[in-house]
Amino acid sequence: MKLTQLINGLKLQNSIEEDLYDLVIQGLADSSQEVEEGFVFIAIKGFKDDGHNHISHAIEKGANLVVGEQHIEDLPVPYLQVDNARIALGILAKNFYGNPASRKLMIGITGTNGKTTTSYLVKHLLEQNGISCSVMGTIQNIVNGSSIKSANTTPSSLILQKLLALSNDDAVVMEVSSHGLTQHRIEGIEFDVCLFTNLHHEHLDYHGSMDSYFEAKAVLFDHLKPDGTAIVNIDDEWGEKLDRDLLEKGKNVCSIGQLKNSRLRIQSFDMEHSTLRLDDAEETLIQSPMAGIHNLYNSLMAYATALSVGIEKKAILSTITNFPGVEGRFETSKTQSGAVVIVDYAHTPDAVYHCLTTAKEAGANRITHIFGFRGDRDSSKRREMIEITSKISDRYIITTDDLNSVPVEEMRSLYSELNDRYGNEKGFIQMDRTKAIKDAIDSSSEGDWVVITGKGHEKYSHQFEIPTESDKETVNFMVKPPKAD
Repeated sequence: MKLTQLINGLKLQNSIEEDLYDLVIQGLADSSQEVEEGFVFIAIKGFKDDGHNHISHAIEKGANLVVGEQHIEDLPVPYLQVDNARIALGILAKNFYGNPASRKLMIGITGTNGKTTTSYLVKHLLEQNGISCSVMGTIQNIVNGSSIKSANTTPSSLILQKLLALSNDDAVVMEVSSHGLTQHRIEGIEFDVCLFTNLHHEHLDYHGSMDSYFEAKAVLFDHLKPDGTAIVNIDDEWGEKLDRDLLEKGKNVCSIGQLKNSRLRIQSFDMEHSTLRLDDAEETLIQSPMAGIHNLYNSLMAYATALSVGIEKKAILSTITNFPGVEGRFETSKTQSGAVVIVDYAHTPDAVYHCLTTAKEAGANRITHIFGFRGDRDSSKRREMIEITSKISDRYIITTDDLNSVPVEEMRSLYSELNDRYGNEKGFIQMDRTKAIKDAIDSSSEGDWVVITGKGHEKYSHQFEIPTESDKETVNFMVKPPKAD
């Protein structure tokens, strides 16, 4: 690709000589380690490192052009100065890969909880009705039916555009995180449908306040096509605010919820049968394939999305019931004693509350909850999570999640202090996560529930006594112990 095509739409802070327009570009890199001959190196100032410090290395590796924010002179290769290198990377990546999103049905989902389940529900409904679909999100990226490891909920703009170009699918469903939005990872992408699930305490160590967190999430809807549809859960107070803001801007909004002004208004829930009934002419009945009121909302969001892209209601209702579920999202196993074991990614107070209340509503005799907190992360939710579990659970075990370089004894001391302050006598501390799970399962009996939250599909980042790599693997080890030689 020639430079003149690559920089289309890019705002430059310095002038460029005309003879450079025909410069041939072989690729892009935002890490000097990944630069090859003929690449453009985009120098980005990160949180721990600054790409401007690696310009010389990038040139040594063959970069024939550098893009950055600093005023730099006398480089041996041309230098383009921009106001925001992250935005520039998005524009350059979109141009280099030929704007692949413009040829697809693009669906973006944001919110604190429910993004992953909703994205897989949408994928299921589309594919069951003849629309092939890629998924990009927390668990993995699925492109052309193949799984590609996911490092972030929303990939960097360079990886994202490369994945979009690789995809031969008709549609793409993306989880769009607040980090991804503030870091301009979806720069240059327009969406046909944007969804807002809910907003709860999370990532306040990064955003500082709920208002800032909301503003970050709302940026997704700036990327909605003029004729696109916003689907918003207005039973969430932040969703209600977003709904008002979008309507004031003249956006097409399909609001869902129990409020009277909802476009898709919920008339009633039947938790025993996992159904919700809409307040429409046909009193439409939606059957969720998963337990819990939170999954009824996820199902309604997916239903609204499928309607908005032209799938017939009858086809949606008939295919939503055979959804196979999502790895690490309320995955259920049963022990030999007859106890139910749940593995779920829930790591916010709201998500934990819904997990535990779902177990209680399902008739659990006794609930043992296993959870932990990540070291060096948002501490504002810790008190609330302990208060929730101490009220709902019959027993809870606080254990290791990701330490993130915090010493284990420091976390143990923190756990003890938090439980003394906000918990009660039902709480215990066991830093070995696998031993906590073993203890809970060993002491459970028929009708009891063991609810393990926080990790879901994720691999352990530490070694424990039982040599397993995830909560699911530990549960399987306990439920189906290996046969003796």
